[in-house]
Amino acid sequence: MPVVSIRMTDTALHGRLKKTARRNGVSISTLAQRLIDEGLRMENHPLIHFRQKISGRYPALVGGPLVVWIIDMLIGGDVPVEERRARTADLMDLSLAQVDAALAYYAEFTDEVDEDIAERNRISEELEAAWLREQALLAT
Repeated sequence: MPVVSIRMTDTALHGRLKKTARRNGVSISTLAQRLIDEGLRMENHPLIHFRQKISGRYPALVGGPLVVWIIDMLIGGDVPVEERRARTADLMDLSLAQVDAALAYYAEFTDEVDEDIAERNRISEELEAAWLREQALLAT
C-alpha cells in the first residue's frame, strides 16, 4: 500500500478536516483519501459532483440527477442506440451535454456504476415483492 505524507501548513484547514472526520466517524486519513479521490474525479469530470445519501456517496450531475439514474435509462432498453441519448435527455429534462457527461463518467468508472445499478434493481425487486405480499394479505 503506497503511503503519502502531507504537510498541512493551514491550521484552519487541518482543524476543519479533523472536525469533519470526527463528525463522520472516520479517521483523518480516510476522509482525506475520499476527498482526494472525489476531487480528482470532479477535476476530470467537471459536470459531476458527489451527493451524500443514507447508503453512501454517489456521483451526480451538478444540479441534476445521480449518474446511476441517467445510465440506467441510457443503457439497454428498446430504443435504437442512436436515439438513446436524445430520449434520455428528453425524459430527464437534461441537455445532451449533461447526458454525455454522465456517459463519460460511466466510461471511466463502469464497474462502480454497474454495481450501483444492480443494487438499485435488487432493492426495487425486494420492495416490489414485499408490496405484493402485503397486497395478497389484504385480499384475504
